[in-house]
Amino acid sequence: MTFEVTILGCGAAAPTGKHNPSAQVVNLHDKLFLVDCGEGTQMQLRKFKVKMQRINHVFISHLHGDHYLGLMGFISSMHLLGRKTKLVVYGHEDLKGIIDIQLKASQTFLDYEVEFIATSQLEKQLIYEDKSLQVYSFPLKHRIETCGFQFMEKARKPKVKKEDIEKFRLQPSQIVDLKNGKSIILDNGSELASTDVCTPANEPRSYAYCSDTAYSEKVINYISESSCIYHESTFLESEKERAKTTFHSTASQAATVAKRAQVGMLILGHYSSRYSDDSEFLKEASAIFENAYLADEGVTFQVGSFFPHAEDDESDHEL
Repeated sequence: MTFEVTILGCGAAAPTGKHNPSAQVVNLHDKLFLVDCGEGTQMQLRKFKVKMQRINHVFISHLHGDHYLGLMGFISSMHLLGRKTKLVVYGHEDLKGIIDIQLKASQTFLDYEVEFIATSQLEKQLIYEDKSLQVYSFPLKHRIETCGFQFMEKARKPKVKKEDIEKFRLQPSQIVDLKNGKSIILDNGSELASTDVCTPANEPRSYAYCSDTAYSEKVINYISESSCIYHESTFLESEKERAKTTFHSTASQAATVAKRAQVGMLILGHYSSRYSDDSEFLKEASAIFENAYLADEGVTFQVGSFFPHAEDDESDHEL
């Protein structure tokens, strides 16, 4: 089942000709989630052929402009495009007032509902759940109150092999029992164990988004054993003191978080505009954590594998 992350923006603070401010789309089981919404996000959604109307949930990590100033444009465009479906926005409690006052000042009356859910700045919190996945927020260590987000698949039940359904003429109720790990008694009186006919389900995958944050032991605990993480790497190690005073991380620190959290894959991003060569971030991180990759606009990462790919601007691929 689909679980992928498409990068829309991975630059820090001011946008540059090379990178847009923070934004990405998580496609989990064909449900689209927008994570952060810096300036120009709706243009990036169009550029990379993401169907905006399929986004029903927006997660904003914090109220620094490079992470949310594109939100009102996105909300307004959904209205102009005829949206009727409710949009749920998750973020710091002050974000609701920002949305409300802008709608009031512009006398914009939306044709759809915007529901707001405040994230906790004190603890890890379940903020969204459906039958196949959960989304958690968790505190990060930044200059202002900031949250990361973790997307987690729920464990799936094993599948009964099709040939065995036909072979043993299994009834729906028997299939349910077998998938739940129970043994059943066949018409001939013999016992059939779940392990005899079921294919184990794949291990649940998870993705954690760590936007602006200094190195944090608590964050390591929150994201432990995630299949994939995105961790900011604003600076190189030569600017370690600058990272400390601004509550950001270096590429080495991001890699250390990945290594200590025992994650499967690390995506580096939120690069400072002072650097012209992103490859230095990868070089620094890879020395500590091998499965590290550079975020870049238009690149899609498959959660649970180590093979990202870039979408051509002219591609027919649509999320």
